[in-house]
Amino acid sequence: MSQTINLKERLEALRREMGESHLDAFIIPSQDPHQSEYVADHWKSRAWISGFTGSAGVAAITADHAGLWTDSRYFIQAEQELKDSPVVLHRLKVPHAPEHIDWLLDTLPPGSTVGCDGNIFSLAQVNYLHRKLEKKNIKVAYKEDLIGRIWKGRPSLPRNAVFELDEEQAGQSRAEKIGLIQRQIKGAEYYLVATLDDIAWALNIRGADVEYNPVCISYLLVGVKIVHWFVHKEKVSAELRQRLKEDGVQLQPYEEMENFLKELDQDSPVLYDPGSTSINLFEALEEEQWKSSSNLIRPMKAIKNETEVKHIRQAMRKDGVALLKLYRWLEAELQSRTVSEYELAQQLADFRKAQGNYFGESFAAIVGYAANGAIVHYKPEPDTCADIRPEGILLLDSGGQYLEGTTDITRTTALGDPTQEQRRNYTLVLKGHIALSRAVFPEGTVGVQLDILARMHLWREGLNYGHGTGHGVGFFLNVHEAPQGFTPNPRGERGETAFQPGMLTSNEPGYYKSGEYGIRIENLELCVEQSSTDSGRFFAFEPLTLFPIDLKLAESELLTQEEKGWLNDYHRKVLNELTPLLNDEEHDWLAEKCRSI
Repeated sequence: MSQTINLKERLEALRREMGESHLDAFIIPSQDPHQSEYVADHWKSRAWISGFTGSAGVAAITADHAGLWTDSRYFIQAEQELKDSPVVLHRLKVPHAPEHIDWLLDTLPPGSTVGCDGNIFSLAQVNYLHRKLEKKNIKVAYKEDLIGRIWKGRPSLPRNAVFELDEEQAGQSRAEKIGLIQRQIKGAEYYLVATLDDIAWALNIRGADVEYNPVCISYLLVGVKIVHWFVHKEKVSAELRQRLKEDGVQLQPYEEMENFLKELDQDSPVLYDPGSTSINLFEALEEEQWKSSSNLIRPMKAIKNETEVKHIRQAMRKDGVALLKLYRWLEAELQSRTVSEYELAQQLADFRKAQGNYFGESFAAIVGYAANGAIVHYKPEPDTCADIRPEGILLLDSGGQYLEGTTDITRTTALGDPTQEQRRNYTLVLKGHIALSRAVFPEGTVGVQLDILARMHLWREGLNYGHGTGHGVGFFLNVHEAPQGFTPNPRGERGETAFQPGMLTSNEPGYYKSGEYGIRIENLELCVEQSSTDSGRFFAFEPLTLFPIDLKLAESELLTQEEKGWLNDYHRKVLNELTPLLNDEEHDWLAEKCRSI
């Protein structure tokens, strides 16, 4: 009840501000000024105004309606969090679709004004709003930070210390990376970088400002001669400042980014990415000073070098050992008691931490027992989560941030005797996972072409899942990393990016029966060169994740000899890689889980 009262008061306060600013609607997205997926508490405006805590969604507020738009991954969570709330759930048909804009077009009369915060809306987003809303003569006002006016006790920006990755860890020096960026600056003096993981990669630094992502809140302005890093200076030690200076990097106050741009000479053009540059930063310069550019760093960051791959393999071994200890612990505990989903997540974090060089989860662990497994992005809370019993199936999707790399793994496990339906559907998901992992494809192949491999067996049975099949993964960086991935959507960067050797991508098909159970199987796959023939270069995938796939749920009769061969080869690899790190009892447990099928 108190949550409902708080939301009503917040919405009333927002509507008062809207009235004073002559706004008929106000849009609050999930992002920050850096277009981040996960944001610092300071920028969790959408969660604060709507009560929905999922990582993806948009709120739109009018004088008489408060709506929250999110996609199928979050439907059940949103239903629970918005129950008895003044905020109405609008279900998106397609993830990230701008259907709230269509709703505003249908709802608002001509001549209305829609507001948004120009600090967090990118130029591309504002231009899109203009194009859509001008059809009905609806204006867009983007200077207003209305949430900032009414959010009492708003958390301040984090100012946690940053640290440096040396060349032995990163595989490339900071000077090398800066040089690579500078050589791509054509017809301009500077390149503006707002995305936090790109800045971390370019400067070989990591931070602790954002939960799950080891990044530092900052901006980077790469000049052809000098580099300016806009950051709270107390985050950077004197020793690191000196090394940065030696590499041509000067520190500037974070808050001075906009003013610094305003002081640039008019004959100093700046390259920028319209998708990641806020409209307020864009308006700091005359329009003719800006030169639109694609993201110069992202394609380089996506291709892991040999050193990064070596470290990632070590992170996978650590993660495999941590998961082995967790599942053995769970089996033992379930013999005498139930274990809550929340306790299991905490226990997993402890086992990961014990592996060393651990910096936290790469996302909130999804521990979905029985019906909760059907909630794609379910997060167990201590007071409301389910108790795990020695029956049914458990979906565990989790990841860790190690100094050696970022992990992301999902396993679905039978805790009792699975039903025939569960075994069949699990095997269909497994067949799709194997088909994608076994793919061999020519250079130039993109994610939308490969996605069908993971879905085709489900489709034949009239089944499907409502999320993409895979996303890029960073090196001790963001667990969701652009540009590549597997998706059924033919539009957008993820579906249109060609795979190249060195790219690390998740392979995670699933199936979800609402109110009963969820199934997902996920490994991280490294794109490798398979062959070079008269027809060109051909690529394939190597699974780097090291943990057994549950054979109790697999229906052997539905698997082909090739699929069984892949599964047996994968389990041999898991056993060989992890055995040197295990005691005898752990080895025997793993050997049973990795038995031939």
